[in-house]
Amino acid sequence: MTRVTRVAYNERVTQRRTGGGCLFLVIVLSVLGIAYHLWERGTSVTPAGVTTSEGTGRYVALGDSYTASPGTGRAMGSPVGCDRSDNNYPSLLAAKLRPAEFVDVSCGGATTEHLTGEQKTRDGTNAPQLDAINGDTTLVTVGIGGNDAGLADLAGQCATQQQTASPCKTQLTAGGRDQLAERIAAAADRLGGILDQIRSKAPEARIVVVGYPTVLPDDNAGCWPVLPVGEGDVAYFRDSLKRLNTTLQDTAKEHKAGFADMSTASKGRDMCSAANRRWVEGPAPSVPAAPLHPNARGEEGMAEVIGKLLKVT
Repeated sequence: MTRVTRVAYNERVTQRRTGGGCLFLVIVLSVLGIAYHLWERGTSVTPAGVTTSEGTGRYVALGDSYTASPGTGRAMGSPVGCDRSDNNYPSLLAAKLRPAEFVDVSCGGATTEHLTGEQKTRDGTNAPQLDAINGDTTLVTVGIGGNDAGLADLAGQCATQQQTASPCKTQLTAGGRDQLAERIAAAADRLGGILDQIRSKAPEARIVVVGYPTVLPDDNAGCWPVLPVGEGDVAYFRDSLKRLNTTLQDTAKEHKAGFADMSTASKGRDMCSAANRRWVEGPAPSVPAAPLHPNARGEEGMAEVIGKLLKVT
């Protein structure tokens, strides 16, 4: 398990002490998603299709933006409006596996419902991701669930100028109900049925559910004010992401699928760690990546974790 280095700690302290009114406003806009949409409009797109080689097998990648990895490389035009990069973890894994056919239908904004139903994007409508799977498929990776919980959409509600505040936790746990826990449980139920469908469509395929990397540090202070989220909400979202990963792992096991544990591999590489270590960028990325999403280093690390699970040399 990787620890945060002294450099990471020093940077975190520096981040907490810097900033001001303008920085706070910029970060709040980023957290609300405005920065992401501005970034989207400036992204160039290159048409892409199914990748083939002289190898064997057929690899299909399903997932959301943590799989598609917007901004970390050349944007691919298929599926439409998904901001899928050509160096996301499925592409890096496929480069090692060299399957006869590689199909990546991961898409930003995707939920479990978009695995079995159409997804409308700013550029059009994409077919259900499961349509990419057929009887020749030998490997399927599935990275999904975060959007079902609504973690990114809820982030804007957490922006606060009071470091000890926890507006999101207060709202989402009111009345003794934990809304995020309920959404995660519902997503797991849908994922279980989807894994069964994948098995039915591709009986010989190896299926791997891909967990999410560590996004927030163990320190509840986070990297204030770069991330203007109060300590209570930092802890709440960190625990909710941990719950999501545990639920994904349990669901994978119940349905005889593998699980790629990204949280352990990325421990100490959260958005508040040193720039040369982190796997996930903050609200204002320091390298090409979407806000609050994996950078190229993170995608490389995720590909390595799955490669080890598959025993790919």
